[in-house]
Amino acid sequence: MTIKVISVPSAPFSGQKPGTSGLRKKVTVFRQARYLENFVQAIFDTLSGQQGQTLVLGGDGRYYNDVAIQTILRMAAAAGFGRVLVGRDGILSTPAASAVIRKWKAFGGIILSASHNAGGPDGDFGIKYNLGNGGPANEGFTDAVYRRTQEISVYHTVESSDIDLSRIGQAAIGEMVVSVIDPVADYAELLESLFDFDRIARLLARPDFRMRFDAMHAVTGPYALAILEGRLGAPAGTVVNGKPLPDFGGGHPDPNPVYAADLVAALADPASGLSFGAASDGDGDRNMIVGRNFVVSPSDSLAVLVANHALIPAYAGGLAGVARSMPTSCAVDRVARDLGIACYETPTGWKYFGSLLDAGMATLCGEESAGTGSNHVREKDGLWAVLYWLNILAIRDIPADAIVRDHWRRFGRNVYSRHDYEGIETAQADRLMDELRARLAQLPGSDCCGLRIVTADDFAYTDPVDGSRSERQGVRILLDDGSRVVFRLSGTGTEGATLRVYLERFVADPGRHEVPTQEALAPLIDLADVVARIAAITGRKAPDVIS
Repeated sequence: MTIKVISVPSAPFSGQKPGTSGLRKKVTVFRQARYLENFVQAIFDTLSGQQGQTLVLGGDGRYYNDVAIQTILRMAAAAGFGRVLVGRDGILSTPAASAVIRKWKAFGGIILSASHNAGGPDGDFGIKYNLGNGGPANEGFTDAVYRRTQEISVYHTVESSDIDLSRIGQAAIGEMVVSVIDPVADYAELLESLFDFDRIARLLARPDFRMRFDAMHAVTGPYALAILEGRLGAPAGTVVNGKPLPDFGGGHPDPNPVYAADLVAALADPASGLSFGAASDGDGDRNMIVGRNFVVSPSDSLAVLVANHALIPAYAGGLAGVARSMPTSCAVDRVARDLGIACYETPTGWKYFGSLLDAGMATLCGEESAGTGSNHVREKDGLWAVLYWLNILAIRDIPADAIVRDHWRRFGRNVYSRHDYEGIETAQADRLMDELRARLAQLPGSDCCGLRIVTADDFAYTDPVDGSRSERQGVRILLDDGSRVVFRLSGTGTEGATLRVYLERFVADPGRHEVPTQEALAPLIDLADVVARIAAITGRKAPDVIS
């Protein structure tokens, strides 16, 4: 059945420039007439060859997700797509969307998410396009989309009733088939092929092992319930806050010790009986691992996963290489040297890992922002990391904290922390970074807070696969003892700017491994404030979040 395409006159909105994870703005911005439509049309106008092809569509269930999906379905029909695979109730976690794109060889996918940002009518919303490899679109594509948003004069849609997304099955919008799919099935099948589910199930059945997974009322709830309590037989109640809510239950779906404080407190309380804890974020691509009274840093987690890869069925044959984002600690570098494999340092953003994964140059990747993953998809993957840890625990039969401490004894400890200064006025944040960059040439050889600076630069990256160059990816300060301080503005927020300060110090002496993190990093914290003039420029005396 053919259907008439309706062309609706429009005009550009300013600021529709996608960041490392697509376009993120307040819900109130997206709800403006033509705002979402303009951006979607810009994506479709930038594509070529989509006629008759398959598109994957879904999101994290946050407020406005349901409305946006119906709009995009009608516009996809107008753009000539032959089929859309959409998750039931509009739900698809980011790693699950990548898995579906790859399994069904889709042309690409649209993911609706603002990741770990707060939701609800006054919260955030986001949209990004993923390529046929399942990974985020590259800078060339997103730059082209942005250019198109600045010149757009019309968007195309069709008249159609809303599709019932609550039931699995097929419907049609004109000649385009809409397949409402189980959002969990393909993803769960993929994870089961990677890990020893029988071994993990036996661990979860032990009376002396109890875990808690906090889904934070975000998208991983249905996935964790189906996999942990369903396929693996974990006791009912293992998954908490498992129902996705448009406002995430009023919480902030960011798995860190501040926003997942209840989980951290439970693992610190002997009366809870818990042995292991984990959490994931809004769209399911991040994770937090917690042992008994012990929060595993994301950088340490990546290093531990790499060091224990031989225990995991999918990776027992060896790793092609590993990659980390530049702000992530160098802990994994030490493991890579021990294994004799390549370790790549990339800018922040999973798309940079995708290039290495597609080329077969890396197998495991990770970012300090609680994101780890492998070549099974082209996104970071929160539940994958949790199952990886459970597989290690099932085989090594020692607690998570003991695994990390054993790792430190073998490789040394990279004491690491990230300090976030949120909601800084954009002009102040830009001034801070501009002035810091202007002083870079003067810093090497200078002393500050009793520490000697040996190198200072603005990180740039040349992709070893395609030769593309990315500049101004964060300022690095390297000290004579190997310590690092990194400054970077985050592109994931929607209000003002977030200054992220990354602090790292290597400690070889096992007798110093238990010194509290912030205490061990105190000289670097002082140096960061002095060098970047944080308090002087922003007025901030302390960070909003320490992780």
